[in-house]
Amino acid sequence: MTKTKTHIYFVPGLAASSKIFEYLKFPEEQFQLHFLEWLLPISEKESLNDYAARMASFVKEENAVLVGVSFGGIIVQEMSKHIAVKKVILVSSIKSNKELPKRLKVIQKTKIYKLFPAHAIKNIEGFFKYAFGDYAKKRVKIYREYLSVRDETYLKWAIFNVLHWNQKKPLENIVHIHGTEDEIFPIKYIKNCIAVEKGTHIMILNRAKKISSIIINSLN
Repeated sequence: MTKTKTHIYFVPGLAASSKIFEYLKFPEEQFQLHFLEWLLPISEKESLNDYAARMASFVKEENAVLVGVSFGGIIVQEMSKHIAVKKVILVSSIKSNKELPKRLKVIQKTKIYKLFPAHAIKNIEGFFKYAFGDYAKKRVKIYREYLSVRDETYLKWAIFNVLHWNQKKPLENIVHIHGTEDEIFPIKYIKNCIAVEKGTHIMILNRAKKISSIIINSLN
């Protein structure tokens, strides 16, 4: 008797393409992988709920697993409010707005992000340099390779929704994988996660073997 495969849907980080998942390895006889790309928001005013419903429409199997990286982690949590899922797995993300670091809360409250020039928003590496300093300067080459979404409306919409996510309590049935050296969402603000030693915000690329193993074990 053939065992039914577990379907896993992956959502990449803010402005990233699904290429960020290229180093993950899963047994083909056990898992069927699906990689979602970012949709463009209908407008800057489209609600996160409505956007997540559109993304969820691409999940064709009942009780699939959703995996999201960074902002993609926020999206898969919102998607799970529209469809029945087996499990939601977060990588380098947050489970509620209480896990946002102080730096991003300041940017949100002071609305500094609105002062950032539109042409620079389109250059997403520039935004990360602006918001995260030296960390981003070391990552520009990687950003150029994996951050492929350059639509200005999408970028403004996404940055706004990271900063203004209104989820106050974590959802149930979540597995949260987080690096101990994550520079965007420092682990000191994160609760109830599986810590990856030396893992940074881009560990989906350079710690893919470890993350694959954690995901597989969490589903067995």
